Amino acid sequence: MGTGISSEKIDLLVYGPSKPLVENGFSDQFTLHKYETLPDLERVPAGVAEKIRGIAVTGQVPVNSAMLSKYPNVQIVSSFGVGYDHIDAKYAAEKGIIVTNTPDVLTEEVADVALGLFIATAREFIKADKYVRSGLWLTQGYPLTVGSLRDRKVGMVGMGRIGQAIARRLDASLVPVVYHSRNPAAGVSYQHYPNLVEMAKAVDTLIVITPGGPSTANIVNAEVMQALGPRGIIVNVARGSVIDEPALIQALKSGTILAAGLDVFAQEPKVPDELKAMQNVVLLPHVGSASVVTRNAMDQMVVDNLKLWFGGKPILTPIPETPVKAR
Repeated sequence: MGTGISSEKIDLLVYGPSKPLVENGFSDQFTLHKYETLPDLERVPAGVAEKIRGIAVTGQVPVNSAMLSKYPNVQIVSSFGVGYDHIDAKYAAEKGIIVTNTPDVLTEEVADVALGLFIATAREFIKADKYVRSGLWLTQGYPLTVGSLRDRKVGMVGMGRIGQAIARRLDASLVPVVYHSRNPAAGVSYQHYPNLVEMAKAVDTLIVITPGGPSTANIVNAEVMQALGPRGIIVNVARGSVIDEPALIQALKSGTILAAGLDVFAQEPKVPDELKAMQNVVLLPHVGSASVVTRNAMDQMVVDNLKLWFGGKPILTPIPETPVKAR
């Protein structure tokens, strides 16, 4: 490992929504070139593109092979968020480009939201809030909720860091947990189901916290919802792509399942009007990690990974596919 780099200037591309902590987080040794959208990148002069050595990705903007190929000297892509399905990780690995994300610092925050969304959905908190505001409580009591945590069994779709944090909260709430993932998770004692449909038959609640991307696209489909049954609740804090959204709408309308709590959507921020009109759905605007303290920590990790790499030190959070190299 080196003792650090010289005082040469390092050109960085900052790509995505404006984030002051990222934009102000680098010393004068770094020259930042800021572009918010993919069309904006068309304005990057070829001479500048050749100088870019690192990319800070500040949101879910596309970082595909066509985009990366325009920066022949890029060594590292430091991305905001734990999910990285917006990045062509395979292409980056083939080209020897390091890719990092920001896990861990958002784990507990997202797990809090998942549990809150589950409770709000099962116990009809949003519907009950509207009931009070409308004045109906003055004339009649709110009806008993069909949903409850007390008689439920949760099947986790995914059992990574966040899945395990959600499961700990369910343990504390005395709610039994099982899980589905491609392979059993190391050090986890919950029952593992290799088949998602079979798990859905065995539970009445699904909490989805699996990575996005082609391998998980629409894995929660009509067959899974049918297996979950009429008491079924689905909570999604993963990616909108993981659930077959038209099938979910149909299952909710027909009573195939009872309710859903959704923090993510297939075409967000566009949310289907049919979902907005339903009383048995709780809708959140992708706020899983969206608190000031957690987003600041995520922003700082984007900065730290770049500074460590160009300082000749080990990066904090390489994605599994990335070709980590000694400096």
